[in-house]
Amino acid sequence: MIERSKFSLPFYFLFILFFLNCSGDRNELLTLNGVTMGTFYNVKVVKKGVNTLVVDLLPKGIQRVLDDVNQKMSTYVEDSELSRLNQNRSTDWISVSPELYKVLWYAIQTSKKSDGAFDITVGPLVNLWGFGPEKNRENTIPSEKEIKDRLTNVGYQKLMLRADPPAVKKLNPKIYCDLSAIAKGYGVDKVADYLDSLQVANYLIEVGGEIRARGLNQKGADWRIGISSPQNPNDIEKVISVTNRAVATSGDYRNYFEKDGIRYSHTIDPTTGKPITHHLASVTVIHDSCMVADAMATAIDVLGPQKGYDLAQREELAVFLIVKEGNKFVEKMTPQFSKILFSK
Repeated sequence: MIERSKFSLPFYFLFILFFLNCSGDRNELLTLNGVTMGTFYNVKVVKKGVNTLVVDLLPKGIQRVLDDVNQKMSTYVEDSELSRLNQNRSTDWISVSPELYKVLWYAIQTSKKSDGAFDITVGPLVNLWGFGPEKNRENTIPSEKEIKDRLTNVGYQKLMLRADPPAVKKLNPKIYCDLSAIAKGYGVDKVADYLDSLQVANYLIEVGGEIRARGLNQKGADWRIGISSPQNPNDIEKVISVTNRAVATSGDYRNYFEKDGIRYSHTIDPTTGKPITHHLASVTVIHDSCMVADAMATAIDVLGPQKGYDLAQREELAVFLIVKEGNKFVEKMTPQFSKILFSK
């Protein structure tokens, strides 16, 4: 759950590929892209029915929305609101913006629902295993003592939140929050809110592989999204048609290192301080909110194929899993996902 290096292509994007039938009039579709939160964004807007003045507003308006999210929630921006919170060693109440409070609040709810599998304070452990900014640790297996020492500064239970006025209290002054497993989804939702406020009826938003769609594409059909295969990134495992929904995918089969014949996943279990060892290759979550889908995809990814599926069932989520069994990959889905897949 650590933000990738600035301007690098995130592994999340490899799992979800959105594509359009381009045989229609290209002038009907406005495509905008750029950089945000250490990754790339793409927004597609069907121009039919949208006022020309609104179309002209969109490039700067969308960038402004995403820049605001980045300035509040990035760990790579030294003076971001989140960075200042992380640098603050006080154990008193620390005032935060309503936006940051909202994301922190939902992150902690996800932690509780997943028994700590989702934890925004896991950053020190991710760094320890060489998947974060501490590049000198790359491919280094930490000792049990190092893991134990880092675990003392990890734990969502060491954060308290106050709604009015919004504030955070650290029970451990060294707690460090990383929102990379939820902020991109939140950013997608904020762009969707912005487009909705301008009465844009048909669009597709993607930030670092997290997606939200509304209405129809330029051909008048549902937006089509492909979930890539774990065996070959150029192959599509499943195609889904989506409208008025968000889609987020997480997985670990392309981000790991091997040492002495052992494979170490980039996905760290906050409860053990070690990489996951199960065989869940990919998890896709569909929800009304991209923030929720983003966080839940990570939680299920950490929990694994059975416990993750159980969480999805409890929360009545539409979830699609790809599990490695021996030399093959097996699909598994919740009833809610089946209804979406087969109702089209």
